[in-house]
Amino acid sequence: MTVELTRREEAALITLNRPEALNALSFSIVRELGAAFDEAAAGDARVLLITGAGDRAFCAGADIKELRHRTVHQEKAATEFGQRTMAKLDALPIPSIALINGYAFGGGLEIALASTFRIAGPGARLGMPEVKLGLIPGYGGTQRLPRLIGESRALDMILTGRTVGAEEAERMGLVNRVAEGDLIEAGLEFARLFTGYSLPILRYAREAVRRSLDNPITEGLKIEADLSTLAYRTEDADEGMAAFEEKRKPGFRDE
Repeated sequence: MTVELTRREEAALITLNRPEALNALSFSIVRELGAAFDEAAAGDARVLLITGAGDRAFCAGADIKELRHRTVHQEKAATEFGQRTMAKLDALPIPSIALINGYAFGGGLEIALASTFRIAGPGARLGMPEVKLGLIPGYGGTQRLPRLIGESRALDMILTGRTVGAEEAERMGLVNRVAEGDLIEAGLEFARLFTGYSLPILRYAREAVRRSLDNPITEGLKIEADLSTLAYRTEDADEGMAAFEEKRKPGFRDE
C-alpha cells in the first residue's frame, strides 16, 4: 500500500509512502486516500495527521505521466473524483493536520489546504506550479487557497507558479506553525491543544466558521446562533459549565 493508515496515541496517521517519486499522486493513490479518509472518519481517533514518507516531500503533486493523452471526459471525471476525495478530508468529523516535510506542490498542497491545520518543517516548499504545465489546479486549489490567504496572495502563487518557503508561508497564513525536529511529534503536541475538548463542540465551531465564508455576515450570524444553541444542548456543555462553577477540570464525553 502506498497510503498507510496507522495510529499514534489518540491520532490517526496517514502516510503517503512513495518516497522514490516524492510521494506524487497517482490516480490509484487518490483512491487509496479516499478510502483512508473514510476509515479515519469511522474510527475513534480524535485527530488525523497526514504526512509523506522520507524527508524530501510531503507530496510533490500529480504523477505527470498519467496526465497525458486523456479524453476530455476522462479529465473531467478524474478532476471531479479528486475534488470529492479532498472534500472527504475537509468534511471529516475530526480535525486534521497536514505535516509538511519538504515539497508540497499542486495536489500535495491541495491535500494540505483541505486539512484543518498545516504544520511545516523549516525546509518546506509550497506551491501551485500547474501554470508551468499549461494547467490550473483542479483538486480545490483555486477555491481553498484564496479562502485561506486572500485573493491577491492566492493569485500571486497560482498565476506565477512560484513556491514559498516555510517562513513566508507562515507569515501569509498558509501554514499555522513552523516546527523544528520530528513533525509527527510536533503535530501530536499541537493536537493536544484541542483534542481534550468535546468533539461535537469542535465540529460545531468548525462548521460555523466554514459556513461563514460562503454567506454574508447576516446569514453567518444566524448559522452561528443555530449551532451555538445546538452546542448549548449537549451534555458536554452542562459538564463544562458545571466544572467551571466547581473549579475543576471538565470530563467531556463527546455527548
